[in-house]
Amino acid sequence: MKLAPTDQKLRGGYYTPQPIARFLCEWAIHDQAARVLEPSCGDGNVLLEAAVVLSGLARSKDGVGDLITGIELDEKEAASCIKRLRGRDLSVSRKNVLVGDFFEHCRDLCAKGARFDAVVGNPPFIRYQNFSENQRRVAIEIMEAAGLRPNRLMNSWAPFLVGSTRLLSDYGRLAMVIPAELLQVNYAAETRRFLSESYSRITLVTFRRLVFEGIQQEVVLLLGEKNGTERIGIRTIELGGIDELGAYEHADFSSEGLKPIDHSTEKWTQYFLTTEEILLLRRIKKDQRVKRVSDLAEVDVGIVTGLNEFFVVNQDKMRELALRSHTLPIVSRSPQLAGIVYSRSDWRANAEDNLPAFLLDLPDVPLQRLSASVRKYIVEGESRGHHEGYKCRIRKRWYIVPSVWSPDAFMLRQVHCYPRVILNKSSATCTDTIHRVRFRSGTPREAFTAAFLNSMTFAFSEVMGRSYGGGVLELEPREAEALPIPFGGADKLELKRINDLVLAGDIEGVLNLTDAVLLQAGLGLSRREIKMLHGIWVKLRDRRNSRR
Repeated sequence: MKLAPTDQKLRGGYYTPQPIARFLCEWAIHDQAARVLEPSCGDGNVLLEAAVVLSGLARSKDGVGDLITGIELDEKEAASCIKRLRGRDLSVSRKNVLVGDFFEHCRDLCAKGARFDAVVGNPPFIRYQNFSENQRRVAIEIMEAAGLRPNRLMNSWAPFLVGSTRLLSDYGRLAMVIPAELLQVNYAAETRRFLSESYSRITLVTFRRLVFEGIQQEVVLLLGEKNGTERIGIRTIELGGIDELGAYEHADFSSEGLKPIDHSTEKWTQYFLTTEEILLLRRIKKDQRVKRVSDLAEVDVGIVTGLNEFFVVNQDKMRELALRSHTLPIVSRSPQLAGIVYSRSDWRANAEDNLPAFLLDLPDVPLQRLSASVRKYIVEGESRGHHEGYKCRIRKRWYIVPSVWSPDAFMLRQVHCYPRVILNKSSATCTDTIHRVRFRSGTPREAFTAAFLNSMTFAFSEVMGRSYGGGVLELEPREAEALPIPFGGADKLELKRINDLVLAGDIEGVLNLTDAVLLQAGLGLSRREIKMLHGIWVKLRDRRNSRR
């Protein structure tokens, strides 16, 4: 998507493509007298399309210049925008394109009571830490004035959305290009709730193919319509690519296809489902018989070494450097976990295959008290600058890895097909590419490991996790702990049989067993409901995998 302006505007050609700009403007501008705002106008791609739409509605260019307003941080870009608009025989001036930071202009416009009938654009995408100090302060003011509590994980598009929404009239429309992370990241949770409470109808237009060439950033077109105080719902429309926008006819926003929106911080991935599927998930979440992973276990990140290539070595390296007495067994990557049980023999097999399977675990003593071979290895690391990495340099002794403990089980952090818990019957620990699981007192370990594989938990993992480019589903510890897990009858599941099926690649065979025991017999769900849960998992799994 469009790169964000800094003190020196980052260019690179990531401005709004013409088909998207036209699509947004045609939907958002529905009156020839509509006042239009582009909050980050660059050199004018969107404003040009806004002028074309307004001219078509009025059958004249007269007065169009008075209806459009752009805001642009970079003065040269603003001048270019004005020049392009004038080149279309539009009467515009500096009053049409305001130079400066959007957040400051937004605050001032709100204070003056300014309102627009359409806000259209492609806001910048900057990490919170890259805001200037003044931008950060005013952006926070805007968010707090809307009742939100921004944090340091926030990206700039979030306050852009909030500020733009506040500038809309009571019956206005907002149409913006937004990163797809709006749908699923935790730092956008309050923004999702704010949007659900601010708009009568929301449409999310998504694409199966990446929109911006050379940028591995999935985007959505967010279309929000205000209709006074009315609240109706949300819907999703999925297209192959922007080439299909021209053939898509704008809906009149009747209630067809709209789903009831949950005015909470829940992720919007659920809205790719049918209304019936959404309501089933909501009913299950309220079922007191359904446990959460957190009821039975704690999920924590794996070991953050700071530099795996230094701290995690293979067998050849361990022997060459005589490090045996200073290492612990470790699982360095999830492909080393084949089934749902990880034994000492599994670890030895990985070590014999010369995979990185040994964690450097040194005593917390001064360097001179370590053996000659270890001192040599550490000095070599320093010569390569390893001690200057952030995670290393903040330690008292950079070569001492913290939080080294062996978990009861492992959990996949990044998922391609389905999530998995792997019972740890070795003494190994793991890197932070894998989560560590500690069972709560009284939790039957084998039953938990087997019960985790079921269509309900799989479905909720797709809704509650997050996916990025490449089709990978990621579950952070808090998200993993919140997953529902049916546990009634889990003691009847045979771990060895299920492990054999997993190793054979027969996950459908696993689900036939676990769903019958946990969902049908344990919870009394109908076969239709179980089939629906299975379908939710498959639908959302295939959707993210299609984006590889």
